[in-house]
Amino acid sequence: MSETLHTQTVDTNWMLLVIISKKYRLYRHLILIVFSIIVLYYSPPEYAEPYETYSRAVTFFQILLLAYSNMYFFVPKFLFRKKYLSYGLSVVAGMVVSGFIHRSASCYLKPHLLPNEEDTVNFITFSFMVLVLTVASASVKLFQQWVADAQLIHSLEQAKTNAELEQLKNQINPHFLFNMLNNANVLTKKDPEKASEVLVKLSDLLRYQLYDSSRDKVLLTSDIHFLEDFLNLEKVRRDNFDFIISKEGGLSGVQIPPLLFISFVENAVKHNNDASRQSYVHLFFDIIDNELYFKCVNSKPVIKAVKKSGGLGLANIKRRLELLFPSSHMLRIEDEQESYTVTLIIKLQQ
Repeated sequence: MSETLHTQTVDTNWMLLVIISKKYRLYRHLILIVFSIIVLYYSPPEYAEPYETYSRAVTFFQILLLAYSNMYFFVPKFLFRKKYLSYGLSVVAGMVVSGFIHRSASCYLKPHLLPNEEDTVNFITFSFMVLVLTVASASVKLFQQWVADAQLIHSLEQAKTNAELEQLKNQINPHFLFNMLNNANVLTKKDPEKASEVLVKLSDLLRYQLYDSSRDKVLLTSDIHFLEDFLNLEKVRRDNFDFIISKEGGLSGVQIPPLLFISFVENAVKHNNDASRQSYVHLFFDIIDNELYFKCVNSKPVIKAVKKSGGLGLANIKRRLELLFPSSHMLRIEDEQESYTVTLIIKLQQ
């Protein structure tokens, strides 16, 4: 039962693609042309050769002219603009002109009629084909327009939703912020100089996230500096934590969407807390052949923490990457026994 439903869904999707996708535009035109040729070929002959071929050639080009005029002129100019009366009159006028041309051709070819043949059957066939093609071509264009409008509405709604999700996702964890403020409060009595350093770094962190990251693109070096401040503050909070940030290649001048890596680093910090031994986060940045290579490696605790539900998680990180770099990124995740590694490769725009 499920296989049958899956097959029906695939068939339906394929049919929709053939009707609406620009990729299959040539095939749609070929189907129209082949359909017209088949109908004309199987219609009974009226004239002696070569006049029968001439008659069918004229009919063929008339049909195509009316069909394409309907699809690319009458429908967009009148029907899409809700000028229904003008559209109806235009279609009727086109059919009348086509009928007049067909009748004139019939009169010219009448001396070459086959014995016991009249042109009434061919005229009826022609009129039926014109009507069918007019309705079909208008239906295809209306359906294409409906799908395009639906996709646009869906994209706008998705963009709005994603913007809200990104705003939530890119906020610093409140728990982290409260811990930093509490640590700074304690340090004001024990080590005022270090407390001042913590507050300065926290201020820089918040300033970048609230103001600098509001732009569409930021310098990669600025985003790395933001990550460094974040990890330095985490190091103040945890005695058994260490980190490395490795920078290779021509990183200077490279621009990226803001806060691109913070979700990976936050996850690495969140899931590597181990009270029994030293924990670490290692970040690697490199530029090779106009591609940005990013790797985040974090240790895993000996005793695994209980997974808590909620949060946006890795699924939304992947979703953001798909929106930002739909066909120009590669994300690989390696979950090993003692480490967790995220590798991201992004094709940079030239």
